[in-house]
Amino acid sequence: MEFAITFKGDIDPKRTVRLTQMAEEAGFTHAWFFDSHVLWRECFVTMAMCAEHTSKIRFGTCVTNPGVRDWSVAASLWATLGIQSGGRVDMGIGRGDSSRRVLGRKPLNVETMVEFAEAVKAMVRGETVQYDEELAPVQLPWHDHLTLPVWYAAYGPKALAAAGQHGDGLILQLADPWLVKWFTDQAVEAGKAAGRDMSNFKVMSAAPVWVGDMATARAQTRWFPAMVGNHVADLVERYGKEGNSVPKRLTDYIEGRKGYDYRHHADKDADHLGFISDDIIDSFGVLGDIDAQVAKMQELTSVGVTQFNIYLMCGDEERMVEEYGAHVLPKFQTPVKS
Repeated sequence: MEFAITFKGDIDPKRTVRLTQMAEEAGFTHAWFFDSHVLWRECFVTMAMCAEHTSKIRFGTCVTNPGVRDWSVAASLWATLGIQSGGRVDMGIGRGDSSRRVLGRKPLNVETMVEFAEAVKAMVRGETVQYDEELAPVQLPWHDHLTLPVWYAAYGPKALAAAGQHGDGLILQLADPWLVKWFTDQAVEAGKAAGRDMSNFKVMSAAPVWVGDMATARAQTRWFPAMVGNHVADLVERYGKEGNSVPKRLTDYIEGRKGYDYRHHADKDADHLGFISDDIIDSFGVLGDIDAQVAKMQELTSVGVTQFNIYLMCGDEERMVEEYGAHVLPKFQTPVKS
């Protein structure tokens, strides 16, 4: 299993660099960044800064979307970051949640998400792309033939199918092994049905961690199921509570949801967290002592997770990286033969 960290863009930039360096030294393979330009700082600037001070760790968005930048601008950003980092880039993509809703706009559809991803990948490779009939074809003359892996964030059946049919990987914002398997199976089956070889398909479980006592752990991570609840509420609105599209395991926990304030997105001190129960916090995150952390990683590995991504935004960020580097990563990495 690979391990990663994610920033939401509110930590001091120099501290972000230091945390990324710590993660690289500890054996983490990826540093991901929320792409929500109004709520937090512009992620591409920070990724470029971190890339300058690291040599191995890969960088990506968790997640970007088709609706906040012109597509040629997005391609130019990825191609530039790819050149400056030595090709250490992956794109995580979604339909657009916080970055669009905070502007009063809705997320885009799955078809647009796929079209955007394919267009950006092609432009980054140096191909000529006409992504809008009103625009001239675009070709980046300074490209470096970069291959850009794309991970799709998904919960609903259409997005999961798109991930399996088009993506290099799947991003799931939760660490509940049953739900991770339920979602993953849909993506993998869709890919197989489309004739793809899914043997190298990657699956990311992204969630907060807290190494320590459970009372503190729950207090520091209660925000996370509330954030996931936005996506669940969208699914319920579209598909209803009954049927196979949304499992009862997901719909039950949003019964008391009263709304969500995007000005406090991923904020552990937000006022919209009252409906979250302790069992949901325990299920969705990775909490407790080192033995509990390792046991949860083993469960996730058993259901097909290839990368666990720590949402590094709960406090004590340096300690979380150190704890995982010293006590968790070594149990899941193959020793290098001398």
